[in-house]
Amino acid sequence: MTELSTSAQVADEICEECGYEPELKRTLGSFQVFAISFASMSVAIGIFSTYDDVLQNSGPVGIWLWIIVLVGQLLIALVYAQFAARIPLTGSSYQWGSRLASPKIGWMFGWLAICGAAIGIAAIDSALASQAFMPLFGIPANEGTARLIALIALAIQTVVAIYSTRIVGLINSAAVGLELVIVVGLGIALVIAVVARGSLSTSNLFSRGIAEHAPNYFGVGGGLMLAMLMGLATLVGFEAAANMAEEAKDPFRSVPRAMIGSVLASGVLGLLFVIALTVSIQDIARVSASESSVALIIHDQLGSVVERLLLVGIIFAFFGGGLVPMATCPRIVFAMSRDERFPGYRLLRRVNPRTQTPIPATILIFAVAVVLMVALPGAALLQLIQASAIVGTLLYGMTVVLYLGVRKRLDRRESGFELGRFEVPVAVGALVWVAAVLFIVISPSNSRVAVLITVGLLVVGGVYLAYLWFAKREVLDQEPGEDIFNTVDEEVTK
Repeated sequence: MTELSTSAQVADEICEECGYEPELKRTLGSFQVFAISFASMSVAIGIFSTYDDVLQNSGPVGIWLWIIVLVGQLLIALVYAQFAARIPLTGSSYQWGSRLASPKIGWMFGWLAICGAAIGIAAIDSALASQAFMPLFGIPANEGTARLIALIALAIQTVVAIYSTRIVGLINSAAVGLELVIVVGLGIALVIAVVARGSLSTSNLFSRGIAEHAPNYFGVGGGLMLAMLMGLATLVGFEAAANMAEEAKDPFRSVPRAMIGSVLASGVLGLLFVIALTVSIQDIARVSASESSVALIIHDQLGSVVERLLLVGIIFAFFGGGLVPMATCPRIVFAMSRDERFPGYRLLRRVNPRTQTPIPATILIFAVAVVLMVALPGAALLQLIQASAIVGTLLYGMTVVLYLGVRKRLDRRESGFELGRFEVPVAVGALVWVAAVLFIVISPSNSRVAVLITVGLLVVGGVYLAYLWFAKREVLDQEPGEDIFNTVDEEVTK
C-alpha cells in the first residue's frame, strides 16, 4: 500500500469515526487542491476588478497596502492550516466549530461560510460580465445586460460542478496556468515595453494621483483605507481547499500546504503585477477614470490585440474563480444536511451515485446566487464585494477565536502541518488583524448596503437556528459518531 493510499485510508477512517460514510470520491491530487485555493483567490480577477478603485480612492501609492493585507491573511491561513491538518472533513469551519466547541457554534460557522461563498459566486460572475465579457465584445455598459450574462455563466458553472469534481479540478488547474501567464507574462511584457520606450514611470509608485487633494484621505473611511479593498477582495477564499477535504487524496498534507502556498503565491505574484501595471501608467487621470483600468493600460502599452487576448484570458479566469465556490459551497450545505441541521436536509444531503456530487445542494446555491444578482439594486458588484468581505471576515475571526480556545485539544499527526511554539503568537496576530479588517470594511459610508445584506443573512440564520434549538434540539445536542477529540485528551493525559 502506498503512502498516498494510506493517508486516504486514515482520512476515511476519521470520517467513519465521526459518523459519516465516505460518499465523495477522492480524485484531487496535491496540485489540484492547490489550484482550488489559488483559483478561489484569483490574483487576476481581484486586481482586474478592483485596481481602478485603488487609483480612484488613494492613487497609485495605495498598492503598497497589499503587503499589509498579505501578512495579515497569511496569519489567518496558518491558523486554518492547523485545523485542516487534523480534521479532514468536508465543511471545514462548520465541522471544526461543531466538534471542538458545540453544534450551535458550528452551525453559525457553517451558515456564514455558505453565505460568504454564495455572495462570492455572485460577485465573481457579475465582474466576469461587466469587467471582461462586455468590454471584449464592445457591449455598452448596462446593469441589466451584465446581470443576464452573469446568470448564464452561473448556470454553466452549476452544470459543471454537478457533472464531475474531476472536471472542476482540471478546469481550475488550467485556470491557474492561465493566471500565471497573465500575471507573470503580462507583467514582464509591460516592464519590457515601458523600458524600451523610455517611459518607465517609477514616480507613480508614490503618487496619490487624482486623490492628491481628496478630503479625509488618511481618515476613517478615507481614500487610503479604501485602497485596502483590492487586497482584501483578492487574498481570500484560500479555505476552499479545506471544504474539499473528503475529496483530496492526501488531505493531511495537501490541504494545509495548498492554503498557505496559495496565499504566498498569490500575494507575491499580485504585488509584482500591480507594480508592473503602476509603472506603466502614462496618464494617471485618464487611467483612473476608466472602469477597466487594467485593460486600458495593456491597450496603451501592448496594443489592442494583446488587450483582447487579456480579456479572453480574464473571462476564463473569472469562470474558474466562480466555479470554485460553486463546487465548495454545496459541500458545506451537504455537510450540515447530513447532520440534519439545514432546511430541507433530507433532499440536500443526497449524493448522486453516478456523479458522486451533491446535486440538490449545488442547485440550491445556484438559486441563492440568482436571487442575490436579481435583488440587489444599483452597482451590484461593489456591494457584493463588500458584503463578501464582511461575512468572510466574521468567519475568519470566529475561527481564530475557536483555535485559541481549543488548540490544546488538537492532536499532532506525523508529517502534518504544525506551528509549534509560534501557534499562539500567530493566532493572536491573526485575531488583531481580523478586528482591523472588520473595522476597515464597515467604516466607509458606501458600505451601508453591504452591512444590511450581512445583517439580513445573520437574522435569517438566527431564526432557523432558534427553530432547531426549540423544535429539534436533539440535532444540536450531540455530534454524529465518536468524540475523537476527547479520546485524544484522555490518551495525552495517560
